[in-house]
Amino acid sequence: MMHAKSDSDVTSLAPSSPSRSPQRPAYYVQSPSRDSHDGDKSSSILATPVYNSPMESPSHPSFGHHSRASSASRFSGAFRSSSGRKGNPKRNNKGWPECNVILEEGSYDDLDGEEGFSRPCQALIALMCFVLLFTVFSLIIWGASRPYKAEITVKSLAVNNFYFGEGSDSTGVPTKMVTMNCSLKMSVYNPATLFGIHVSSTPVNLIYSEITIATGQLKYYQPRKSRRTVSVNLEGIKVPLYGAGAGLIVSDNSGGVPLKLEFEIRSRGDVVGKLVRVKHRRSISCPLVINSDKTKPIKFKDDSCTYG
Repeated sequence: MMHAKSDSDVTSLAPSSPSRSPQRPAYYVQSPSRDSHDGDKSSSILATPVYNSPMESPSHPSFGHHSRASSASRFSGAFRSSSGRKGNPKRNNKGWPECNVILEEGSYDDLDGEEGFSRPCQALIALMCFVLLFTVFSLIIWGASRPYKAEITVKSLAVNNFYFGEGSDSTGVPTKMVTMNCSLKMSVYNPATLFGIHVSSTPVNLIYSEITIATGQLKYYQPRKSRRTVSVNLEGIKVPLYGAGAGLIVSDNSGGVPLKLEFEIRSRGDVVGKLVRVKHRRSISCPLVINSDKTKPIKFKDDSCTYG
């Protein structure tokens, strides 16, 4: 039975040119038109070729009603129930059979976490390794720089002014007082080849009978592998002697006033900035005798001073 053709009808016609294979007959399936939205139930005819064998059928399913049913019957035999017998598989909303999918438990992220450390942990380990290596390096540098001590030699003491007389202290007590001005020369050698040193001293005291009558201080920077002669000015103005004043006058009249020079030299070398420093201390004590009538510098021999 033939229907009147409409715009939605699709007719499969035989090719005009003769084919090498024998022409197969075609059959028609009537289906509602998808393009009609106003309730017009016009039909369309789909041309579906007839295949002699299942091998000639296309691999992709057709969206027609007949092909959907045929594909359902075709695949229904491929699924089996859990008991091993063929059964009707469940279908989704599109009519396709559903298959059971085996889901693996867990995620691959857990496996990755078990194989290595997390990034924060790796960063912490790297930081600790860097600190450890830097500490070992600093200790090696510190140990190698430790033997380089500054060599200090006291050369001479020149007395510029030395006199004593009567006076009174800050409270008005009358006593013998001494005024002294002298210059001390020392030789400082820095044997280090990699760093310079900061040289400083405690107060350089010139002492008479446990009383400091003149004092001075030293502070400077000396480059690496260098020798330098430094001068320290010692000065004391109107220093009260109290009970020791009488003994000073007697000693000066008898040939000389016994004094003692005491101080400490400190050297600091910055090997790796402020992180690695090398420090040394050396205490020096030199006995000497001066006379108010003599202004000639006092020379110190190698064994005149004690270096601690």
